[in-house]
Amino acid sequence: MELNVQQMLFEFLGGLGIFLFGIKYMGDGLQKSAGDKLRDILDRFTTNPLMGVLAGIFVTVLLQTSTGTTVLTIGLVSAGFMNLRQAIGVIMGANIGTTVTAFIIGIKISDYALPIIAVGAILLFFIKSKKIHNLGQIVFGFGALFYGLELMGDGMKPLRGLEAFHDLTVSMSSNPVLGVVIGTLFTVLVQSSSATIGILQELHAQELVNIYAALPILFGDNIGTTITAVLASIGATVAARRAAATHVLFNLIGTTIFLLLLKPFTALILQLKGTLSLNPEMTIAFAHGIFNITNTIIQLPFIALLALIVTKLIPGQDSVVEYKAKHLDPVFIEQSPSIALGQAKEEVLRMGNLATTGLEETKEYLNKKQMKNSQMASQLEDAINNLDRKITDYLVQLATSSLSENESSEHTVLMDTVRDIERIGDHFENIIELAEYQQANKVKITESAMNDLNEMFDLTISTVKEALSSLDHNDKKLAHLVIEKEEKIDKMERTLRKQHILRLNEGLCSGQAGIVYVDIVSNLERIGDHAVNIAEAVLGEE
Repeated sequence: MELNVQQMLFEFLGGLGIFLFGIKYMGDGLQKSAGDKLRDILDRFTTNPLMGVLAGIFVTVLLQTSTGTTVLTIGLVSAGFMNLRQAIGVIMGANIGTTVTAFIIGIKISDYALPIIAVGAILLFFIKSKKIHNLGQIVFGFGALFYGLELMGDGMKPLRGLEAFHDLTVSMSSNPVLGVVIGTLFTVLVQSSSATIGILQELHAQELVNIYAALPILFGDNIGTTITAVLASIGATVAARRAAATHVLFNLIGTTIFLLLLKPFTALILQLKGTLSLNPEMTIAFAHGIFNITNTIIQLPFIALLALIVTKLIPGQDSVVEYKAKHLDPVFIEQSPSIALGQAKEEVLRMGNLATTGLEETKEYLNKKQMKNSQMASQLEDAINNLDRKITDYLVQLATSSLSENESSEHTVLMDTVRDIERIGDHFENIIELAEYQQANKVKITESAMNDLNEMFDLTISTVKEALSSLDHNDKKLAHLVIEKEEKIDKMERTLRKQHILRLNEGLCSGQAGIVYVDIVSNLERIGDHAVNIAEAVLGEE
């Protein structure tokens, strides 16, 4: 039989592309159906490692990618929503959740792949409802997954007559470590363990790879899938690197254990295959499921040890920004409203400090264009939004308790201040977006214009800091100073606009640069207005 290499490659690579697209598209549809609940699930249901495992399974089934769950978890650890121990539980759960794809493949509904795609397309293109559209995306992705798998299977069929391929599978059967290496490298190349396990299921179904060679490849696939998280964590926070290291360590330990127990494990899988009359695809799915579940059960009691190992391997501080409120204890609302008010004030001042740090990071990004500054500013803005909701809810609850006249006026000041700080966060986020636009479109701002911007930035930051300080110490003198400074900011805004028009007339700066520049100046002026609002609230002026 003559081997048509071109046809084989085209079918295999095309099938792989459709399979990966199917998984991604289906995961996106599931995620849209779930809305923003996934992050909330990971945040709320990871109180202990076991709950973390369950949350990891659930979110991974919805996302259809363990890497997606790991990346989400890395973000939550970086943000201080979750500690490393909780994250390890989620990562373990993600490894179990990713086995669901293999079981879906094992159901063997490839014959119906094209009609499933057709149904998905009808839902996508002929029905306007958003919910039905998301469902269409799930169905279409589901069909594409099977169609891609079938194409890959057809592409691999000619390998049966290839002597070199036969020799390789014999080598893997007698040398399991070779199988692990091949599985790892292939998953690193494809960047999806679901795809490589799907391919393995096809190879096993076509009797191209026997069970003795398939199981070590399966272990290698689990190691290879960690590479995406490792790549995602390069240059990221300490927490992100630790979470990625945990993912690698967890799968390396699991593979080592299972390689040592390869003979009894193979015997167990063969026994299951006979007892349950499993088809070849389902046999691999069961092996994958048992490997990940057993690995989790073995390592779950040692989460603290895993955390200690990665903390020693990667020193540094876990979370950069603390998203969670530190001072809002609901007990005080009932028992002592005055203490609760003091607690709320502490949290408002903490929120204000996050805003000033965000402004400083924004200024750094504007000058140095380093990603770490814009990421940090975005995280701070996220934290400010979170605190805005938490503090407002707390103050609303506090409004129902008996407050004295003075306390009531302080309560009003805090409610207004929270809103002003939240708006400051929005404005520095606008400036980040303008700086990103400037960088993406290679917009040049002149040196003198940048000097003016930096001067206005420094004045704005110091005004915000003094407004918060006047609130902290109820300092009316300082509040008056803030109002004077804000008048300087207003004056500066008018001057900078005029100077900008002069530069435009002289042809020293482009229209695009002008838009970016004027918008940044305008956002800084608005930040000054919010600082004045805080100072006026301290003075008790309307």
